Amino acid sequence: MTRSPEPTLSLTADEARRIALRAQGFLGVPDRRAGVRGVLRHLGAVQLDTISVLARSHELIPYARLGAVGRDTVEKAYWSDSHAFEYWSHAACILPIEEWPHFAFRRRARRARGHRWHVLQDKERSTKAVLDRLAADGPLTSSELGGAKNGGEWFEWSETKIAVEWLLDTGEVVCSERRGWKRVYDLAERAVPDALLHDDLDDRECLRRLVALAGQSLGVGTRADIADYHRLKGEQVDAVIGDSGLVPVEVEGWAKAAWADPAALATAPRGRHRTTLLSPFDSLVWDRPRTERIFGFTHRLEAYVPKPQRIHGYFAMPLLAGGRLQGRVDPAREGRTLVARQLSLTSPKAAPAMAEALWEAARWVGCEEVRVDRAQDAREAAAVTAELAARRA
Repeated sequence: MTRSPEPTLSLTADEARRIALRAQGFLGVPDRRAGVRGVLRHLGAVQLDTISVLARSHELIPYARLGAVGRDTVEKAYWSDSHAFEYWSHAACILPIEEWPHFAFRRRARRARGHRWHVLQDKERSTKAVLDRLAADGPLTSSELGGAKNGGEWFEWSETKIAVEWLLDTGEVVCSERRGWKRVYDLAERAVPDALLHDDLDDRECLRRLVALAGQSLGVGTRADIADYHRLKGEQVDAVIGDSGLVPVEVEGWAKAAWADPAALATAPRGRHRTTLLSPFDSLVWDRPRTERIFGFTHRLEAYVPKPQRIHGYFAMPLLAGGRLQGRVDPAREGRTLVARQLSLTSPKAAPAMAEALWEAARWVGCEEVRVDRAQDAREAAAVTAELAARRA
């Protein structure tokens, strides 16, 4: 690890928290004119995931910042007018199309490795068949191309699926949208605007851009925070952070050195705090060590934990209120009722905020009632239920 310059500015833990909230779009008045596309550009990456409870995670991200924006509006904003593409960033993410050139370093690395998880039996024949079919009939899903599976377990991909995913990895094919949660593939030359369709930038310039973007999206972060945002290696961050425009800072209570976006330091974060439920895959909380450091809040996704071992529920969503994480709830829908299968609060004073967030989420997904099934404490369940009743009245 390279030695960082000595910081010239010290931030309190509270200042760092507020800077992070504003950078992520949760403090101050949101730019509603820019809408969902503005949220995507501001965050730089929106993670995708198969789990759908209230909605899929990529829908929950703009909802958490803008409020009850229509779900059809969200999908159209992402996938129309060649505005975005899907690629590997923090995970499988929706990315602004203008960042296509800056992922050239990852496409080159995939080409150099020669494969990802699966190895093609006849790479030249299989990839040519996919490209020819997309040229003639695209955009198409893998099923439309000839089938995604090989007849076995979910990971036993067909030769066609392996081929199209390889072409996606290396940039000859683009995921231009999701249709029924299936990737829709198209030729890069059709899906990416001509001015952006190139791999001309060298690795250093790609990395410098992604480090700068991560710093802007985080507001302030450690080397590990910045690396995790687009899943870079620590040494990749070290190589370019000095030229990224980010400035070294010291943050109260943070054991590691930190870097901040100069624009985030120019004015003190002020304005209205958003009260909302967060997807566990929201970029405010997707980095668990950072979440614990900034908010003093430990959160884990338990969807893949055996049910008897779950503590907070299948898809527990943190409650953000007053700029702090004040509880969590595992939601579900039963007809026109939103059910809080399990909830917990960090303080009884968070009951009004939990009720507000539950009602807003219920209305967004077309529910007319909210019911609390279980809480970590019977008094919490009673308090939230009373607040819900008051809002219904």
